[in-house]
Amino acid sequence: MVARIGERAPNLKVSRWVQGLPTNIDRERDHVVLVEVFQVNCPGCFMYGLPTAIDIYRRYSKDGVRVIGLATAFEDFDKNTLENLELLVSTGKVIGETYRALSQYGMLNSDGTLPYRIPFPIAMDTLVKNDGKVTDEMVLNYIQERIPDFQMYGEARRLLLIKRVRDYLESKEYTPLTFEEYALQGTPSSIVIDRDGILRHVSFGYDEGLARIVENLL
Repeated sequence: MVARIGERAPNLKVSRWVQGLPTNIDRERDHVVLVEVFQVNCPGCFMYGLPTAIDIYRRYSKDGVRVIGLATAFEDFDKNTLENLELLVSTGKVIGETYRALSQYGMLNSDGTLPYRIPFPIAMDTLVKNDGKVTDEMVLNYIQERIPDFQMYGEARRLLLIKRVRDYLESKEYTPLTFEEYALQGTPSSIVIDRDGILRHVSFGYDEGLARIVENLL
């Protein structure tokens, strides 16, 4: 089942905690929880998503906000690895497209490390190896979970979307469990859960209103 706004938020499917004390949604009752989902090979995550989450952590952690970083992988499985996440946490070094983009914009230290430290707990999503078999049911379920009004589309648009989703699913080497359960569209993504454990907000990309959403739930 896919997580729904207004319903109880499922626990994160963590494979390993690489920084901070292990926790999860059900352990954070009475706190507002922000889960910042990122990939290590994702320039936008380090230019926008993580700095925004760090700012929220610094502004609101004393007021009862918990921030959790969750690294996932829905592409570039050779780069979005546990090993590269551990490298990031232990040394501040970034890799791949993240390194190239941040270097281009002068957003790294002279030694190639991030100019900031991620101060909150960080975990790795659970990745399950796929067998390569994609059924019509899998394709339609994937679409309907993310596009409730899919049947309202014209036939040509539906067929194109079905083909794109099938191609995507067939290309996936692994399935990231938390990423899929929250029906995320990409990274960076932000998940906000209220003090009662209810899912209140999910967004993809730079979310300029994220701090206001968190503050309103306090």
